[in-house]
Amino acid sequence: MAPQIAWLGLGNMGRGMIKNLVEKADLDKPVIIFNRTTAKAEKLASTLPSGKVKVAKSIEEAVKPADIVFTCVGDDKAIEQTISSALEAGGKGKLFVDCSTVHPDTTDKLTKTITDAGAEFVACPVFGAPAMADAGQLVCVYAGPKAAVQKALPYGQGVMGRANIDYSDQPQSAATRLKIIGNTLIVNMVEALSQGHVLAEKSGLGSSDFHKFVETMFPGPYTAYSKRLLTGDYYNRDEPLFAVDLARKDAKHALALAKTHGARLRGVEVADQHLSEVQKHMSSKGDIAGIYGAVRQESGLKFENQ
Repeated sequence: MAPQIAWLGLGNMGRGMIKNLVEKADLDKPVIIFNRTTAKAEKLASTLPSGKVKVAKSIEEAVKPADIVFTCVGDDKAIEQTISSALEAGGKGKLFVDCSTVHPDTTDKLTKTITDAGAEFVACPVFGAPAMADAGQLVCVYAGPKAAVQKALPYGQGVMGRANIDYSDQPQSAATRLKIIGNTLIVNMVEALSQGHVLAEKSGLGSSDFHKFVETMFPGPYTAYSKRLLTGDYYNRDEPLFAVDLARKDAKHALALAKTHGARLRGVEVADQHLSEVQKHMSSKGDIAGIYGAVRQESGLKFENQ
């Protein structure tokens, strides 16, 4: 008999992950989903196959019948509050799998809180954009006791993701350390592309020709982000793909981790300064790709390229 799964927290990533979970995993019960805004959970449920999900009106309603509880929320404060409420609802004996991007110290705190309550815990942050979540192409990073990780692994590769990185029997915070360090590559990539596009425009080469070079030389994420800059998607979206507030949260976690261990991330420092300008210009609608607009302004151009 397959375990009963509950999912706490929705968002750009969570929606795609749940979609693939209900469509591809070997389940014999509907996934119970909870979100603070019930209407969002009900809207997601309406897009999924009938009988595959059940919307809970409270964390207790979601957690009580569950064997495995997935969580995916926006920041450290939110995950601590979510886990606290879930444990109060009766977490003993359950497996908690957290897919949030948080500071490794937060993961260490969660590990103690959850295990002290008599439950199991696996950290499982994921790499990939919302479109990759929708397509089941995420990279899932697992860390925690091997026996617990083995229970969570079947929902990664082939279901929510294209690959698993397995850190079994390593501290749960090993997964979030990799996630935080890995995300510095994304912010540095957007920073480098933004500077390249701006210099191409200012020097007379032109952004279109620079994009063609990127497309030929660096297919994949570089090309995808380059296209977002070229087409103006970085400021035209109704809803950000990678919200600036979350991008700054990740950058600050990386800078704090580096400071703790005597390292310096100058590229991330520069990118975070540009992200602060994106926040000022676009508020919560800002996207990590808005770094391009900030670099444009710094170089005497308008934030918007069209």
